[in-house]
Amino acid sequence: MARFCLRGRFRSNSKRFKFQFKNKNKKVGMKNMQEKFVTLAAEMEEISEEQRDIREGQRQVRGKLLAIESECEELKRETRIIIQQTARTQIKLALMFGILKASQQSDFATVANLTHLLRELVERENKEMRASDDS
Repeated sequence: MARFCLRGRFRSNSKRFKFQFKNKNKKVGMKNMQEKFVTLAAEMEEISEEQRDIREGQRQVRGKLLAIESECEELKRETRIIIQQTARTQIKLALMFGILKASQQSDFATVANLTHLLRELVERENKEMRASDDS
């Protein structure tokens, strides 16, 4: 009688069982991978939208910054003009005070000289104003 051995059969069955189990794992793994891919694609789209929003925000901030810088330059220019006008006004006041003092002391030569300087200063200011109005 031939020997009957169960050992060989169990081995071949166990291999077949492992192979079927591996195929199931591959199918489940592929399904998980597809789900992950879909999730990843959605996340990438969301990130792209966020980046677009950030770029748009940066453009807006850049535009506001340029507007602020130009306004700052305009304010600096206006401040320089005011300082110059204040200095000229102080000079004119000093000349007028000198004229008043000299006339009280009856120093008519000094009065004439200071009056001449004051007229020249006013004429120069008027010329500069006309030149700035023309440009």
